[in-house]
Amino acid sequence: MDKRSLSIAGHRTSIALEPEFWAALEAMAAERAQPMAGLIRDIDENRQTDNLSSAARLAVLRWYQRRIDGG
Repeated sequence: MDKRSLSIAGHRTSIALEPEFWAALEAMAAERAQPMAGLIRDIDENRQTDNLSSAARLAVLRWYQRRIDGG
């Protein structure tokens, strides 16, 4: 697990994820031409779970699923 701290919505938070998830989030941010903090903020604002780390993993899963489905 890699733990990273960032500022989102005006407050500091930490997220612990496996390196593979961080790599996928970096690819997602690059594809959207936005900083990592912006991507995490978007995930935070749209999450359906109380846990931000889980929401990030689900966002990565959905991103890969869309790529496989061609969308």
